[in-house]
Amino acid sequence: MSGPVLFQPTTFRALTLPNRIVIAPMCQYSATDGRMTDWHLIHLGSLALSGAGLLTIEATAVLPEGRITYGDVGLWDDGTEAAMRRVLEGVRLASDIKIAVQLSHAGRKASCEVPWKGGGHIPPGGAQGWQTVAPSTAPYQTTDASPMALDREGMGRVRAAFVAAARRAAALGLDAVQLHAAHGYLLHQFLSPLSNRRDDAYGGSLENRMRFVLEVFDAVRDVFHTGPVSVRVSGTDWVPGGWDIEQTVALAQVLQARGCDAIHVSSGGLSPRQDIPVAPGYQVPLARAVKQATTLPVVAVGLITGFEQAEAIVANGDADLIALARTILYDPRWPWHAAAHLGGHVRAPNQYLRCQPRTHKDLFEV
Repeated sequence: MSGPVLFQPTTFRALTLPNRIVIAPMCQYSATDGRMTDWHLIHLGSLALSGAGLLTIEATAVLPEGRITYGDVGLWDDGTEAAMRRVLEGVRLASDIKIAVQLSHAGRKASCEVPWKGGGHIPPGGAQGWQTVAPSTAPYQTTDASPMALDREGMGRVRAAFVAAARRAAALGLDAVQLHAAHGYLLHQFLSPLSNRRDDAYGGSLENRMRFVLEVFDAVRDVFHTGPVSVRVSGTDWVPGGWDIEQTVALAQVLQARGCDAIHVSSGGLSPRQDIPVAPGYQVPLARAVKQATTLPVVAVGLITGFEQAEAIVANGDADLIALARTILYDPRWPWHAAAHLGGHVRAPNQYLRCQPRTHKDLFEV
């Protein structure tokens, strides 16, 4: 097939995307008691007109105590489901973009203030705060209140909450589900030896530390039948002795054998001691390592801003798709501009067809 690889279609399970551009989940901290608001309708509606292949709803808590902040979106009861349905119905009036949801539990990184008010941890008993849970009692910051270590019953409740949220996602007609096992949140906390200090079957060895993540994945895969189930991972903690790319590859290989449809490779977020060598495309080598060790579709993310940079990542086989976060907040028409630059094509709403530049007369697919 001729033309840029970035604008060639790709298929996961029964879901076909028109191009390789994914809008990554980006928290807005603007929900009320877990319920989406008009802000989400405006925010997601704008991104739905971007020309990207897939739009991912922000980290969506499966339990109230799984929220990063009191402003996080949730999908744990009829009220949160109804609020998300209202937003989705509005978005779908304007766009046929495929939509996924990222299901999450923040674990010990929950109960925080919203970023523009400092983002600090709110202890139990504080206004808008609550008791956090984790694999072990070690807090994220030494100044944070200690989380409560989950017992088997508590782990069962969390797993059941992921399943219930996945069922609600299917009822909403969402096209895909992603499990958030990155950025230092609960599933990542079970994976990393820095945060998982258990001495039972869920701690110690790599096999044990992966166990809970795999149990959650299997349970969600069993109930979400309408589309792909992917997992977002941190390829490394960027801390000596922590979770690293070799363990990430091992996890990806096991997930592939269990029916995972794609891996989204990010990094960091588990420890304040992380030392990240931030540079354009700094996480692409992590995606490449997973790509080389599995046959799973891999999504690369992290300071991907240039059109030719993005094309090179997928054309060279470092990853199958690229994800955009801050880049597409800054430029919600990035896929249009990339297509114009690379000689690709994108879908645009009928109402916007007249804006097609004279220099790119076949930019929009009609």
